[in-house]
Amino acid sequence: MRVLSVPMRTRFRGITTREVALVEGSAGWGEWSPFLEYDAAVAAPWLACAREAAAGDWPAPVRDRVPVNVTVPAVGPEQAHATVVAGGCTTAKVKVAEPGQALADDEARLEAVRDALGPDGRVRVDANGLWSVEEAVTAIRRLDRAAGGLEYVEQPVAAVEDLARVRRRVDVPVAADESIRRADDPYRVRDLEAADVAVLKVQPLGGVRACLRIAEDIGLPVVVSSALETSVGIAAGLALAAALPELHHACGLATVQLLTDDVAVAPLLPVEGHLPVGRPAVDPAALDRLAAPADRVAWWTDRLRDVEAVR
Repeated sequence: MRVLSVPMRTRFRGITTREVALVEGSAGWGEWSPFLEYDAAVAAPWLACAREAAAGDWPAPVRDRVPVNVTVPAVGPEQAHATVVAGGCTTAKVKVAEPGQALADDEARLEAVRDALGPDGRVRVDANGLWSVEEAVTAIRRLDRAAGGLEYVEQPVAAVEDLARVRRRVDVPVAADESIRRADDPYRVRDLEAADVAVLKVQPLGGVRACLRIAEDIGLPVVVSSALETSVGIAAGLALAAALPELHHACGLATVQLLTDDVAVAPLLPVEGHLPVGRPAVDPAALDRLAAPADRVAWWTDRLRDVEAVR
């Protein structure tokens, strides 16, 4: 196991450095990068995903490249515009409902994103479950206007029951993320007709094959998204997106753009809005350059022991 500390270009999800662990197996490297606040039980499926990748246990792909969106953090309009232009994608996922910001900040960000994309680009927003039902209904209508039309809104509220209530009161399609990956029963989204789109992340859900089973059973169009990984982790998401029988939406897998460095010889960055499917070669020099301090390696070693104890 190699523990890495990768600086980020801007604060995202409250952090400015991404700590990850890479595990090596017979097929190469897999990424284990549960966020630092996650306990052993939550981190366990992330480890299963890493070991699946390291063993090379991925299904055969049905496509050799995957369309992706550029991710826009909760930044000001100028930076949002620049992020979209630099991202080289025709779809943008925009973070909204940032604590300490107002709805007007989200509207200004979306107007800038729409300007950068042009009229034919697609805009989606992600609230990470931070609105109440009433806040969500009001915000979605206003943000839909600011964006010149939203493709969908991701996880506007936290509870799956509330997600169903919001879906019935707005015209914008609703996507479920946390209501699937953090739920005891991910199929409640389906049973309550709470979403139009299922967002699947391979690490939190235990790997590519586990996600394929969910995708088959949940009966919704799937968007594969990342958990802010290096190219090693993104490759697992691409393996899932490449194996899906149908792929109707761009995937949220272009997040290597949010990091200042990467472990791959050729980092997985979008070209004409797509990422290539395949396992990237890891650069040994990058493993040394990004190596975490000894105390962080010890912390991750203890964490691995704790996860093994609950598996």
